[in-house]
Amino acid sequence: MRLEASPEICVASGQCVLTAPGVFAQDEQSGSVVVLDAEPDGEAAEAAAEAVDLCPSGAIRVVR
Repeated sequence: MRLEASPEICVASGQCVLTAPGVFAQDEQSGSVVVLDAEPDGEAAEAAAEAVDLCPSGAIRVVR
């Protein structure tokens, strides 16, 4: 699994950070998504996949 984010379309809801805090963070100024671990594994990968599904703006995605 490899993750990518588009901060420019992020609505700063924070769902990704709440779901996978070790994988995602929010920029302190804009609140936009920041990817901390672009290639998580194990439980972090499962949480990241859930975060992708929960993202209301589609700002995070799994790339193959």
